[in-house]
Amino acid sequence: MGNTLPFNLHWMATIGTFFMAMIVIFIRLRSVRKPTNTKKIIMPPIGMSTGFFMFIFPVFRIPLSWGITAFITGTLLFSWPLIKTSQFEVIDGKIYLKRSKAFIWILLLLLFIRMFAHEYVEQLISLEQTASLFFVLAFGMLLPWRTAMYIRYKQLKKQGTVATE
Repeated sequence: MGNTLPFNLHWMATIGTFFMAMIVIFIRLRSVRKPTNTKKIIMPPIGMSTGFFMFIFPVFRIPLSWGITAFITGTLLFSWPLIKTSQFEVIDGKIYLKRSKAFIWILLLLLFIRMFAHEYVEQLISLEQTASLFFVLAFGMLLPWRTAMYIRYKQLKKQGTVATE
């Protein structure tokens, strides 16, 4: 089917994606300066889950097998490096995310892999279905990552060396 967007609009969308990724990295770098809490960990997947409303519109629908494959790919290939590089530390009784240079490089690598895969996939299916597929892939990455962070956070709190929220 392929992409029907004009070339310039296509590149604007690509640059916009890259710009948004840079914002995420900037926010992540700033987040290590403030203690974290349950709300900061669980709100991203909750907020992102509203994106599933796109499937109300038939143009965004994809076969269930594609969705399952995208989710599993996000979980197995994209979430584990984020899980490995998202560590906590306790400072003055508060839990902070540890700053990790590897995390930033992993985010950039995942971004480029995603962008190249997106370029390929959108040549095969409609732009809307491509968006749906990559949304499910991203959710498959985000949900296990944030779940692992939440579990680690709760384990640290349970150890008793942390002030309550």
